[in-house]
Amino acid sequence: MRILTKCLLTLLLVVGMYVRGSGQNNYPPEIDCSKEVTYKQIDDVNLNLWIFNPPKHQSDHKTPAIVFFFGGGWNAGSPQQFVKHSEYLSARGMVAIVADYRVKSRNNVVAKKCVSDAKSAVRWIREHAAELGVDPTRIAAGGGSAGGHLAAATATLTNFDEPGENTSVSSQPNALVLFNPALILAPIDEESEDFNERMRNMEARMGAKPETISPYHNIRGNMPPTIIFHGTGDTTVPFRTVELFTNKMKEKGNSCTLVAYGDEPHGFFNYGKSMNGPFIDTVNKMDEFLVSLGYLKAPPQVSVIK
Repeated sequence: MRILTKCLLTLLLVVGMYVRGSGQNNYPPEIDCSKEVTYKQIDDVNLNLWIFNPPKHQSDHKTPAIVFFFGGGWNAGSPQQFVKHSEYLSARGMVAIVADYRVKSRNNVVAKKCVSDAKSAVRWIREHAAELGVDPTRIAAGGGSAGGHLAAATATLTNFDEPGENTSVSSQPNALVLFNPALILAPIDEESEDFNERMRNMEARMGAKPETISPYHNIRGNMPPTIIFHGTGDTTVPFRTVELFTNKMKEKGNSCTLVAYGDEPHGFFNYGKSMNGPFIDTVNKMDEFLVSLGYLKAPPQVSVIK
């Protein structure tokens, strides 16, 4: 599997360098995709999805999908961040989507509004699955940093739905792919007083009681299968927080895999970092995770004959 997927990644990387580069902070984003749609209109803002379809994709298909949420501390960032991931996954056979959502610097919103937008995006995709050619029972959510928090929030939080939406359509994804995600946003006994004090001070930024918006504090049984990629050298989101999240997920009977990258900092996985070594490795492991769920077809076995 690794040989074939690395060949595909190499092709995408070379094309990306000559066509448009990574541009992960570009806003408004310039994204070449199969389809662009508005999933939500609010406060005079159009929030869009950029959809990457597999080759020969048709609306009558029932194809697994994934939606990615960008990082940026709920303050900034661009959907451009996960374009390379989406190009790769669409080439492998999934419908891959990057989502916009409101942030503080552009829209003057608190983080709970970001959560509402993320839930709206998952719900819109499921509600429009038939026209998108998507299997509504196989929709994954992914993201990095604050975007990882949003993906996890769609799975764990039962509040913050946008008023007026059809809540009979679930906004919970069926799987999670998280990159250095912020998962603990409220005090816990296992952490230091310095950490807990910082979490207590998050309430104004979150716009909600910390416990209500913290994925760790809302873990229960029957959570979606999850994979987390995290650097042990991350000082923005301490590695210990994702360890605690993983342990609690398992204690509740959920499937959660934590992939640790020694001494790597926050954002290590992004396209363009460290000669793309971490990007390639995390994408390959993401591929294997999605194969294990049946969302991707496994490549044929490779034999080297000498």
